[in-house]
Amino acid sequence: MDRTRLPGGARAAGRRGAALSTDALPLAKEQARRIADAFLPAQRFGNRRDYYYSRGKLGSDPLYPGVLAALAPTHGALLDIGCGLGLLAHVLRQAGHRQPYLGVDIDADKIARAQRAGTRAALADARFACLDASATLPAHQGSVALLDVLQYLPAHAQTGLLQAAAARVAPGGRLVIRTTLADNSGRDRTTRITDMLAHLVGWMGTRPRHYPDAASVRAPLEAAGLHLQMRPLYGNTPFNNWLVSAERPALA
Repeated sequence: MDRTRLPGGARAAGRRGAALSTDALPLAKEQARRIADAFLPAQRFGNRRDYYYSRGKLGSDPLYPGVLAALAPTHGALLDIGCGLGLLAHVLRQAGHRQPYLGVDIDADKIARAQRAGTRAALADARFACLDASATLPAHQGSVALLDVLQYLPAHAQTGLLQAAAARVAPGGRLVIRTTLADNSGRDRTTRITDMLAHLVGWMGTRPRHYPDAASVRAPLEAAGLHLQMRPLYGNTPFNNWLVSAERPALA
């Protein structure tokens, strides 16, 4: 199957059989370790779960270089919806991006841990807040990140969240999404099983509710006036991950 072809026949950026671009590779091991150090426990024999999770995630998932590349042309404030431990804030600061950052997540315990790690890493102009993004979003104009969130919402709530996120994208800003797209492929099935296991072991507080297809992601964003690019972001993983970059044209 041609993985550069979107469900429904549309074509994504990239060539079949092309070597991975640098933004389809994870962070270098030393970069990942430096960020993960902020998640070490205060006590020598404390819980190192977040340290090993962040180090493994950053060192194996092409997500963050892909998001950095998508956000590179933007300069406004960033709202990170479903930020979890706030890894994107650390990656941005390590790469020299200084735009104001606000990360929100429904998991209060993860937000508390994100705040501790952010303080330890001395992240400048980075804030974290506990908030149910499916119910409300903070006032914001700039760019928005929505990474690995959609599948945990029912279909109607996905549409509402995409509309609310798009409304917060300023001219010249971007909405950057990483999501699985439902296409009944082997990668699709692998992703669903892994997501369910993450819920069963307690890492994710909610189980997956609905996996969107390409059309259901595209429609509300184009209706909001955003210009989209969709492409696979598999890297060396077995998962059916796609990167969506939706830009609001700059004012003339």
